[in-house]
Amino acid sequence: MAMMQDQRAQINMTPMIDILLVLIIVFMVITPMAPTVLPTLVPQPAPPSPRGRPPADDIVLTVRADGSVQLNQAPVRLTDLRERLLHLFQAAPDHVIFVRGEKGLEFRRVRR
Repeated sequence: MAMMQDQRAQINMTPMIDILLVLIIVFMVITPMAPTVLPTLVPQPAPPSPRGRPPADDIVLTVRADGSVQLNQAPVRLTDLRERLLHLFQAAPDHVIFVRGEKGLEFRRVRR
């Protein structure tokens, strides 16, 4: 009887280590060696401009919070806006127009 109490159960670690090594090999084979990337073009900063102010050809259309519209900081009525823009673009069709709304203004009011 004394002999039975001295024996202790031990876990055989060899099969667990074999399973661990097999799993490591499987994951190494599954993962690609070189990551695939998508070709992208990163935007480059614009070269420094020799002139300090923006060109005078640009048109800025500002929609104010009260609903009024300004064309290059001059107030204009909505009914006259189309005619003024047509006149500006007939003189120089390469104009650039910027539409800007005041802060806090809903987009649908600017779109209108």
